[in-house]
Amino acid sequence: MNTTGATIASAVVFVWLGMVLAISFLEAPLKFRAPGVTVPIGLGIGRLVFRALNLAEAVWAAVLIAVVAAEGPPTGVVVLTVCVVALLAVQLGLVRPLLNRRSDRVPAGETGEDAPRSRAHLYYVALEILKVVGLIALGVSVLTR
Repeated sequence: MNTTGATIASAVVFVWLGMVLAISFLEAPLKFRAPGVTVPIGLGIGRLVFRALNLAEAVWAAVLIAVVAAEGPPTGVVVLTVCVVALLAVQLGLVRPLLNRRSDRVPAGETGEDAPRSRAHLYYVALEILKVVGLIALGVSVLTR
């Protein structure tokens, strides 16, 4: 990768990483501790915030794919890029719809405590952790090339 491509790729990766860390691991758990935030309100806020995050992630993924495709980087960078983008695709295509179906039931009369437990949230968190590890590895890999 040339210097410009590596700079753009590393900036994209680390901004993306920062967004995921801030939203998924800071904002998401804290919002339910705020005074007056009920489960339905928290879920509504979460859906809006994660919709915006996922849209931003899709944009970052597209930019990253374009830079990686244009630069012809080492195989390790390509593999890590594919892995991170694949993790995002699984989250958006498979897990988010499951989470949305569950959260749709809360405004329909079920409280968060009454709704049946779902493993989809655990899958989303596991994928988020893997994505964070992948983004860190990708960012370091791009910076060391």
